[in-house]
Amino acid sequence: MSRHLVIVGGGMAAGRLIDHVLAEGGWTVTLFNAEPRGTYNRIMLSPVLSGDKTYEDIVTHDDDFYRQAGVTCRFGERVTAIDRAAKTVTGEDGVPVAYDKLVLATGSDPFMIPLPGHDLDGVIAYRDLEDTRRMMGLGEGSRAVVIGGGLLGLEAAAGMHARGVDVTVVHLMGHLMERQLDEAAGYLLRRELVSRGIKVLCSSNSKEIVGRDGRVAALRLEDGTELPCDLLVMAVGIRPSVALARAAGLAVGRGIHVDDQMVTSDPDVLAVGECVEHDGQLFGLVAPLYDQAKVAAETLAGRDAAFANRETATKLKVTGCDLFSAGDFAEGEDREDIVFRDPARGVYKRLVLQGERLIGAVMYGDTADGSWFHGLIKDGTDVSEMRETLIFGPAFQGGEPLDPMAAVAALPADAEICGCNGVCKGQITEAILGGAQDLGAVRTVTKASSSCGTCTGLVEQLLSVTLGDEYEAPAAQPVCGCTDLTHEDVRRLIKAQELQSQQAVWQELGWTTPNGCHVCRPAVNYYLLADWPVEYQDDPQSRFVNERKHANIQKDGTFSVVPRMWGGVTTAAELRAIADAADKYNVPTVKVTGGQRIDLLGVRGEDLPAMWADLGRAGLVSGHAYAKGLRTVKTCVGTDHCRFGTQDSTGLGIKLEKRLWGSWTPHKVKMAVSGCPRNCAEATCKDLGIVCVDSGYEIGVGGAAGMDLKEIQPLVKVATEAEAMDHVVAFVQLYRENAKYLDRPYKWIAKVGMDWVRERVGDPQERARLIAAFDLSQSIYQKDPWAERTEDEEARQFGPLADLTLEAAE
Repeated sequence: MSRHLVIVGGGMAAGRLIDHVLAEGGWTVTLFNAEPRGTYNRIMLSPVLSGDKTYEDIVTHDDDFYRQAGVTCRFGERVTAIDRAAKTVTGEDGVPVAYDKLVLATGSDPFMIPLPGHDLDGVIAYRDLEDTRRMMGLGEGSRAVVIGGGLLGLEAAAGMHARGVDVTVVHLMGHLMERQLDEAAGYLLRRELVSRGIKVLCSSNSKEIVGRDGRVAALRLEDGTELPCDLLVMAVGIRPSVALARAAGLAVGRGIHVDDQMVTSDPDVLAVGECVEHDGQLFGLVAPLYDQAKVAAETLAGRDAAFANRETATKLKVTGCDLFSAGDFAEGEDREDIVFRDPARGVYKRLVLQGERLIGAVMYGDTADGSWFHGLIKDGTDVSEMRETLIFGPAFQGGEPLDPMAAVAALPADAEICGCNGVCKGQITEAILGGAQDLGAVRTVTKASSSCGTCTGLVEQLLSVTLGDEYEAPAAQPVCGCTDLTHEDVRRLIKAQELQSQQAVWQELGWTTPNGCHVCRPAVNYYLLADWPVEYQDDPQSRFVNERKHANIQKDGTFSVVPRMWGGVTTAAELRAIADAADKYNVPTVKVTGGQRIDLLGVRGEDLPAMWADLGRAGLVSGHAYAKGLRTVKTCVGTDHCRFGTQDSTGLGIKLEKRLWGSWTPHKVKMAVSGCPRNCAEATCKDLGIVCVDSGYEIGVGGAAGMDLKEIQPLVKVATEAEAMDHVVAFVQLYRENAKYLDRPYKWIAKVGMDWVRERVGDPQERARLIAAFDLSQSIYQKDPWAERTEDEEARQFGPLADLTLEAAE
């Protein structure tokens, strides 16, 4: 006979408990949740705030899930009373609901400092989706103050900053995240946040929240400083939500008292999550909450189980900064430190030893070995034999560097891989051997990598190590049916064998067709052009139709013509020329593009040469909107006009575009230069983006905003415009020389690794070589195709269309 289980609270611990209970069966379940929605991954609210994810992306148990599972949901309804004698729970509708067993998962309440003015409109916590939406509602240029430099406060600050909000973090302690980081790592984190445009005030005490007309207007500090703000976020900690349990007469301290079986002082009432106190400890990380949910489910099933708080590691990502800490890293007379610092790479590692055992670790910038160090701490391993190389991680034990796969293989079975869900290597290996042979299957069976996702790489490595040759990693595909060689093979052989013509490639590399096909000819043409710019002559017939026509063909057979506007800047004369061309050639549609240019759509093919000539007389050249090459450099007005501008973003954008236009690349390349961290030019989602700051220029690469959405990865920070130009040119040439044809930069970077890219571009000698190679190519190919035409070329270009795949414009 089914028994009735009532759960109060719909957070992550409750969601995991419901998973276990439904798998067991034998219960009908009623779920009360004060929030008007199902269960979502609360730790992923920060990507929702920053715009990287939507709320729908982080939902774990939605209405349909609960409906199909037969769970009665009372969403948006608070429980007002528990009658333990009658074994009933009463919600806001006043109707008692009977239970056989009750689980309290009421979570925690944000602590609000009782400063004068804390009850003003616009003073919020950062706890749930409503708080997140309040922050998301701030417009660009708004001001916000965050009190609290812990994880939640920094995530709130980073998320609002990503939306163009001017953010100041006020922290009472001397360095950020003092519970997870030591002073050195906290300093590096603060330096990085400040460089991104977030103001950080440590050792600062808040005195009063200043209001105006009932709304927050500023935060006043103890020293009299006033920080104007449109929103004030308090992120100074949480307290277990125990009011309901206390009113019901349950034993309560700081949290709801539970034993090892998660049972409260009433044998029919259990508790899990941030509301509980076990052995004098409270819990804020998700890993122990999931452990509690599992133990509670075992207890409800009548089986023996015991919760034991395990040593947990903290692996975090704050606005692109990798952080890791585990164990006890406080200083002491009986403790020794091993420290590694690499300021240029922004890497810091500190290991704390007591005797011959590792008891604590703090890492910033490079956290790949965190799980291994955590295992040594948990196991109390004697590290005396590896002391000299300990700081370099598992790959360097035994005297020589190991392949990363070997390092993963060397991890013991009980090494924790997924900290959020408490999944060890042995469990993942068992799941793989049981048939979970890809990442999605492993995630389904073990839940590893299903929460914050930072362990995904390790899980994939375990798949490869465990399955060996049976692991079906995505196979490299040949260029086309004419050859078994991959793109990478062809690039390597063209260089190694000094093949300088298409015929040389067909003959020397054993092509099965004498002149290639419509798939391989464009790729081989590009590889030869990029590797041998002097010796090889570009073959127009091996280009896509858009590149041969120097315009984008549309679905009705007409064309799109996009003149270049350097950095998005134009003149009245250029606009008149475009308007005249639109009238003269009966252009049906004139549209502003996303790249800050004007598109003439619906031009007849026979009118193209005459239109080009007319536009050319006004000084306009091709915008290469059809090209596998530089498309645009989007800019904001920077210091020319904007009161927030830190550098001449428009001037730099124009210089970059004039330097780079006409350069053929493996795929289209879009760039942007934003004059300040408000990022009006959207530089952080381009193939290459520059964000200007007071100290110079932050250059990032590998962004995308099309079918894939990718944020740029930091490449380098430089002080001068000349340095910025050099690093951009070097990166473009490195991409030209090494990427697979039709791979955008982000796909290429994923294959070679961002560290390799930074190393090559960052090396002065290699950078000089790349710049020289790029300039050599430009001296041959940087020509306006609208002007460099002969009658013979024109006849070839405007003959019958070849069978080459088309490509969209902007």
